[in-house]
Amino acid sequence: MKWNRLFNFGISSLRRVGLFRGYSDITRVVYRGMAPYRIVFIRHGESVYNEENRFCGWHDADLSGQGITEAKQAGQLLHQNHFTFDIAYTSVLKRAIKTLNLVLDELDLNWIPVTKTWRLNERMYGALQGLNKSETAAKHGEEQVKIWRRAYDIPPPPVDTSDPRFPGNEPKYALLDSSCIPRTECLKDTVQRVLPFWFDTISASIKRHEQVLIVAHGNSLRALIKYLDNTSDSDIVELNIPTGIPLVYELDANLKPTKHYYLADEATVAAAIARVANQGKKK
Repeated sequence: MKWNRLFNFGISSLRRVGLFRGYSDITRVVYRGMAPYRIVFIRHGESVYNEENRFCGWHDADLSGQGITEAKQAGQLLHQNHFTFDIAYTSVLKRAIKTLNLVLDELDLNWIPVTKTWRLNERMYGALQGLNKSETAAKHGEEQVKIWRRAYDIPPPPVDTSDPRFPGNEPKYALLDSSCIPRTECLKDTVQRVLPFWFDTISASIKRHEQVLIVAHGNSLRALIKYLDNTSDSDIVELNIPTGIPLVYELDANLKPTKHYYLADEATVAAAIARVANQGKKK
């Protein structure tokens, strides 16, 4: 019997005898003996730019009040489901860093190693950064904005290197080779930026049986999910990742997904995904 069939059979059996109340029970009952690899992704809590419906990209927007609440709730969900971590990875943008810190506070894991990398930054939105999504849709049309936001290989208009929005003008990127600093990015560019860090660093952590937490952004997480699930270019652009809800991936010995799930009920996840999907539409 294949592992995943055995796993599902175990869930069914526990349900029949009234012992299965969630994945935390399965963690205690099954993983102790079978221990597949596992990784948890969290998109940062709502940022001030999310709240204002603005293109954010590499702009270093802070968390909104709602975003702080979402980050704390994410940590509480992980705690309630008995998750723990050995190492965490995040971007160099404060909305992701602060989300991670709040999550670790709830888990009492502030002491674990944290790696911050530009490779997990959000997609760079070029000349769209700072613009209101609804106003931009009203001006250019919803379809054009959707192309700029979600087309796999079509980037928005670039910023000039003299523009204050160009990341090369920020001290945090002073040591980064200028060829690595984008003036704009499409999702394809983001995938090409993110995946080397997966292959060189994250996957090595997982294979050492470290419990890994990644707190990043909608598009950098979309890049990782595209690779893990072998999602097509056309399908990945339709994937919406909600803010502040832990997404768990269970992986086999080859780091291929066996299943994934959000740590929230279906209605909560659906409502959060709908809010993301409705961004960029005219009001």
